[in-house]
Amino acid sequence: MSVIAVYPGTFDPVTNGHTDLVERASKLFDKVVVAVAANPSKTPLFDLDHRVAMVSGVLGHLSNIEVCGFSELLVDFARIKQANVILRGLRVVSDFEYEMQLASMNRHLAADIETLFLTPAEQCSFISSSLVKEIAQLGGNVSEFVDPSVAKELSVIMRR
Repeated sequence: MSVIAVYPGTFDPVTNGHTDLVERASKLFDKVVVAVAANPSKTPLFDLDHRVAMVSGVLGHLSNIEVCGFSELLVDFARIKQANVILRGLRVVSDFEYEMQLASMNRHLAADIETLFLTPAEQCSFISSSLVKEIAQLGGNVSEFVDPSVAKELSVIMRR
């Protein structure tokens, strides 16, 4: 039986923390589906297709990774992808309460799909997409937090 993990997120933008987690997950699972959420409740800086393209570009060096957008219920998407694991990242203790609530709801909706948590490498533990966007919007240098291609995309969109 192959183990397929779905790693969902908005990835607006994809950060080095996301990349670290996916690179490590690619060694643990037969396949990792990076699921870029449409997430209508948020107003992303980049549209869904752009985020999918950025994530694909950053993770293109990994052979067992698939990147795609989704807009349905996560457990339904996981079933479509034949995934048996939902992978989530935990940066800080304050993430745990929210992530535990999501994991419990997902288990209630799909008892056959397990949620697993990975923590980031220490050098990535403080990086978040929200902070990266804020730094970029205020003219700061984000190059140590994101892939060079993403830093370029952020600089282009911030000049508009």
